[in-house]
Amino acid sequence: MESPMSHTAARKVEMITLGGGCFWCTEAVFTQVKGIVSVESGYANGELPTRPTYEQVCTGKTGYVEVVRLGFDPEQISVAQVLEIFFTIHDPTSLNRQGADTGTQYRSGIYVEEDAHRDVANDLIRDINDSHVLGKPVVTEVESLRNYWPAEDYHQRYFENNPNQGYCAAVVGPKVDQFKTTFKSLLIGQ
Repeated sequence: MESPMSHTAARKVEMITLGGGCFWCTEAVFTQVKGIVSVESGYANGELPTRPTYEQVCTGKTGYVEVVRLGFDPEQISVAQVLEIFFTIHDPTSLNRQGADTGTQYRSGIYVEEDAHRDVANDLIRDINDSHVLGKPVVTEVESLRNYWPAEDYHQRYFENNPNQGYCAAVVGPKVDQFKTTFKSLLIGQ
C-alpha cells in the first residue's frame, strides 16, 4: 500500500473508519480499491481508557467495534463510493452480527472525522431505506470517531498473509470476490 503522502506532498487525504463485522473482511477488500491510500485494522468507539486487546474486544463488554480506518484520495474515489462498497460487502441490516460473528464488536458503523462525511453517510442510508432495496432497514450507526486504537500487528493484512486459513478461505475470500465482481472499475490496476 502506498504512503498517504507519496507522489505529491500536497495531496489531500481524507479519513473514514468503518465497522462491518470482522475487520479482516473489510480490510481485505479496501486494500484493493483504487484511491485508498491507507488501510489499518483497529478498534473504535469503546469505553476503555487504554488500548484494548483483541481478547477484551471479543468479550463484547468493552463497547469497542472492530473497524478499518481508511485514508483515501478524494480526487480518485469519493466518500460516497467508499460507502457504496462498504454497504455491499457486509449486511448493514443485521444488528450486532455479521454471519456467524455475533456481538456488539461486530456492529455496522461509520465513524467520521468530518461533518461532510456524516452527511453523505446519513443521506446514503436514507436513500437505501427509502428504496427498500435491502428488504429491511439499515441499522448502521453513524457517529464521530472516538477512542480509536490500531489492532495488534498480526491482524494487519491478515487475509493477505493467511489466505488459506479456514475463516479467510470460507468468509473473507468470497467477500473479496464479490467486491471484484461488483466494483471492477474501482479495482487497483483496472
